[in-house]
Amino acid sequence: MSYNRREFLQQLGLGALQLGVLSSIPASSWAGALSYGQLPRSSPESQGISAKGILDFVNAVESEKLNLHSLMVLRQGKVVAEGWWAPYNPELRHTLYSLSKSFTSTAIGLAVAEGKLKVDDKVVSFFPDEKPATISENLAAMRVKDLLTMSTGHDKDTTASVRESKEKSWVKSFLALPVEHAPGTHFVYNSGATYMLSAIIQKLTGQTLLQYLKPRLFDPLVIEGMDWEVDPNGINTGGWGLRVKTEDIAKFGQLYLQKGEWNGKQLIPAAWVEEATRSHIQSKGGSRPQEENDWLQGYGYQFWRCRNGAYRGDGAYGQYCIVLPKEDMVVAITSETGNMQAILDHVWNNILQSVKGTRVPSDRQEVAELQKKLASLALPQTAGKPTSELAAKLKEKSFNVAENSLKISKVSFDFDKGWCLFRVKDDRGEHLVVNGIGNWKVGLTDLSTMPLKLVLTPVPGETKTKVACNGAWVDDSTFEMTWRFIETAHYDTVRCKFEGENVQIEFKRSLAILGNTKDQRPVLTGKMIA
Repeated sequence: MSYNRREFLQQLGLGALQLGVLSSIPASSWAGALSYGQLPRSSPESQGISAKGILDFVNAVESEKLNLHSLMVLRQGKVVAEGWWAPYNPELRHTLYSLSKSFTSTAIGLAVAEGKLKVDDKVVSFFPDEKPATISENLAAMRVKDLLTMSTGHDKDTTASVRESKEKSWVKSFLALPVEHAPGTHFVYNSGATYMLSAIIQKLTGQTLLQYLKPRLFDPLVIEGMDWEVDPNGINTGGWGLRVKTEDIAKFGQLYLQKGEWNGKQLIPAAWVEEATRSHIQSKGGSRPQEENDWLQGYGYQFWRCRNGAYRGDGAYGQYCIVLPKEDMVVAITSETGNMQAILDHVWNNILQSVKGTRVPSDRQEVAELQKKLASLALPQTAGKPTSELAAKLKEKSFNVAENSLKISKVSFDFDKGWCLFRVKDDRGEHLVVNGIGNWKVGLTDLSTMPLKLVLTPVPGETKTKVACNGAWVDDSTFEMTWRFIETAHYDTVRCKFEGENVQIEFKRSLAILGNTKDQRPVLTGKMIA
């Protein structure tokens, strides 16, 4: 079937509305009015940072194509620079992946402060009904502290084994795994261990990790709209799956920088902040020698130590909450990069080097350049031409698609000036994707984002995903779309090659592009319906 323009605009609805927000992202309004809960804003120079260092950072990450989505720099409690690479924007949440772990560890600290547990408590003591019939000496010895420090004694990350087990209870699956080393002696990065911290919080409080943290952490920091992925039993995944905004990451870092104090109230005990962010065990990772490697500086309670006396929470493909106590600074970043160390290098070499003192002379030209740059940040759109002779011939034409594992049976394309409406029909119904041509169209889709995720766990109740879409003609017979799922780190490219009455559609997820690997989804073949 075909949509007339009015129906099409109704379908576009939210997308058209959100696009207005997108195109009017302000520069860092250093003296502007603040919304409730926002961090105070200031200029870099008035907080002792040169604008040039921040500008150099932005230029460096762009020239190396590190695919940043957002940046926020704080000094002395004030935001001195902030920017979002369109189509990302300040109002969007972002998947944090393992940066979620630092929030989970915070919940344990709060529960310890409330007397609900101690870090030396044995893990099996919380789960009398899920523990195995025979408990090994190493499993019996495993403490909450060993979960926190990634030193459970497992030889490898337990996440895949726990997720892929036929056992519905992830807790039972975790406790059934062999523990090859004495707990506390062997570091291995282990998201399953962080999941167990979430399960312990839920066991002790009867609340999910998200529910437990809301009045204790999120509400006081005015962090709203967050969500967290769950296991099959509704337990928050803990080691991944939290979504918050960039400014929320910055607030979390600032809270830790202030030793757990916020607006005159001690939210987290200062002693816990110290304990959580110091090194407890030698960490592993990266490919450089220790003095150049931010993965070999030691590991705390779900925080990494860094060079330059800093520490951080971080997540796969470049989600960062970096705290620099000596400089009284926090840096929050979201991205999708294959080189996380490179981003940290540029933080040290540019942003950190720009710190001069309590105040530096203002260079108007540098400030203007930085403001202009931050106001115009944008990720590249699909490379190609805006139109092709084929576009008109495809109007009101549909293609029957050969049987495939995605259960897609029909597709169609409707081109007009500035956009392309792509319709796809599968076993769940018809789905619309509106692509801007020469611009991003932002809206919602009910197409599944599961193929894009590192770990296939759902957000409770989520049926639609925010997406920004853009397309171009790569050549006269090939139309390519880029779909950015803008509350995740990831995107899809969809290449549609037309030949006579036939179309071939190839999907490639961004992780496959980054890793130069094959996308697991099939190439679709379709034939035009007469």
